[in-house]
Amino acid sequence: MGYVVLALLLIVGAAAAVVAQRRRGGRAEPAVPVAAPPAVPEPEPEPDPGTGARVEAARWVERLGAGPAGIDAAGDKAAVQALADATERYRAAKGELAAGRYDSAAAAAVEGLHYVRAARTALRLDPGPVLPGLGTGAVTARDGRVIVADRTYTVSNRWRDGVTPYYYAGGVVAGRRVPGGWYSAPWWNPALAVA
Repeated sequence: MGYVVLALLLIVGAAAAVVAQRRRGGRAEPAVPVAAPPAVPEPEPEPDPGTGARVEAARWVERLGAGPAGIDAAGDKAAVQALADATERYRAAKGELAAGRYDSAAAAAVEGLHYVRAARTALRLDPGPVLPGLGTGAVTARDGRVIVADRTYTVSNRWRDGVTPYYYAGGVVAGRRVPGGWYSAPWWNPALAVA
């Protein structure tokens, strides 16, 4: 019986509230908005310092991977050697990229692209876009001589069949800076193997 009385009191109270609300115009009083505290933005994650270098290196490696596509050396000794050198640099660049050594991956890929340009030049094709330097100079003379280990080699800034068929992109060989250019013999191969 106590529950019945309680229920009746609740119903009467609710009815009185409805009547009182209608007497005031039928509208409930607007709720006062309470300002919520400003949301604190999540801190943005720190960018990986290697991200930019990784993307740049991957771009160069990808470009080198596509570089020899469509080039038919057609038995041209200089082009065949330059493409072989480019392929070797591509493998090295991919390995450096996988190991997280992005600067050396990019350097190897750019060097490989220099060899692709050399192959295109030897085949009398458009060499393609200009590439960044390798940190060494380039042979500027049309024809010259260089002495390495008491042997004289012909060097040039251009390919000439039978005279300067071997291209070296430039670099350091046995502790000595060597400019990029066309040489009469691949004298740097034994030095690179030892260095």
